[in-house]
Parts: sequence; C-alpha cells; structure tokens
Amino acid sequence: MELELNQKLSIIQSELKVAKNRYNKFGKYNYRSAEDILEAIKPFLKTHKVSVRFREKYMGEHVIRCTVIFSDSVQQITATSLVAVDIDQKGMSMPQRFGAASSYCKKYALGNIFLIDDTQDADATNDHGIKIKKVQNDPPVESPVIEPLQKPMLLNNTEAFSKVVDWIAKGEGDIVTVKRKYRLSNEMEQSLIKLINLNSKK
Repeated sequence: MELELNQKLSIIQSELKVAKNRYNKFGKYNYRSAEDILEAIKPFLKTHKVSVRFREKYMGEHVIRCTVIFSDSVQQITATSLVAVDIDQKGMSMPQRFGAASSYCKKYALGNIFLIDDTQDADATNDHGIKIKKVQNDPPVESPVIEPLQKPMLLNNTEAFSKVVDWIAKGEGDIVTVKRKYRLSNEMEQSLIKLINLNSKK
C-alpha cells in the first residue's frame, strides 16, 4: 500500500542532503540557495510521486510571504516563511530587491518543511550586501500543516482500481481504509464490499 504523505516527507527529511556548493568571496563561506535545495529534492519527488510548488503573497510594508506546498494526489503539507526587504538598498533596482527577497523566502520555507538547519550556516546571518531579513514581529516560519485535498474517484479499469483489488485479495484492506483514500460511487462501494466478504470466506 502506498505511503501516507507525512511518511513520504519523513523519509525525504531523513535522507535529503544539500551540499553548500556556493561560495561567498566577501564573507568567505560556503552556502546553499533555494535553487540548490530544489535541485536536490528532484529525485525524491519522482520516487515518491509528490510535487513541490510555491505560493507567494505581498503582505504590505515590504514583506513577502512564501508558502511551500508539498503534495501528492490526496493531501498537501505546507510551511510558510516571511521575509522583509529594505527598499532603500542602494545598487539594486526594485525588481532585484524583491526578487532577492523572494529567493530567500523560498529558501527559509524549504528549510522549514524539509528540516534543513541553517543556524550554523553563515548564509543564515549574512545578507550578501542585500538588506533582507526575516520579519521580527511575526514568527519567521510556521509549522508544517497537513491539509486534505479532494480525494480522487475510484473508477473501474484503472491502475488505482487494480491496486485496490489486489490489496483486498491479499487480505490487507477493508472498505473503511479504501474510502479514506478514494471517493466511491454507491455501486463501486457495494462491489468492493462483496469482494472483501468473498475474500474473507476463503
């Protein structure tokens, strides 16, 4: 049976390694970026059939809110970070200032959901000459939240249906568990109940 989304996330959290391959000549330290994290998780996304996307919102007062959404076909887990940018920073255009803030915001959100600790990373406290900071008056990150998505409908002659039938045939499933993952028509539910009852008599 396929793993639950929180189980998939736990596996990725324990196995994900993101090297600090970028070097800051001015500060003389190595660091990682949001792009590095995204590149490192690509193999995990394919293996576990999950996806990662971002939702950004300008909160006013020069604050950007970034939410990373980790999801499969059933659930999604979200984590959020807030970053403020100094709009008076010299040497950068306005789009560059907010673009840099967006990149940092994504990095913090990714670090939160995948448990990538940057507290010992000089990049966490160095602004690279860009006055970007986590918002002080609000929590910089929110705890990951699991949210249910609309469950897919279980249909005949599909791969999902074959898996459910095989699962029931092995005596590993019941109708309650199936309904947790899929929406069932009345006809489909009755058919599966009959199959489960027949299997239990073997």
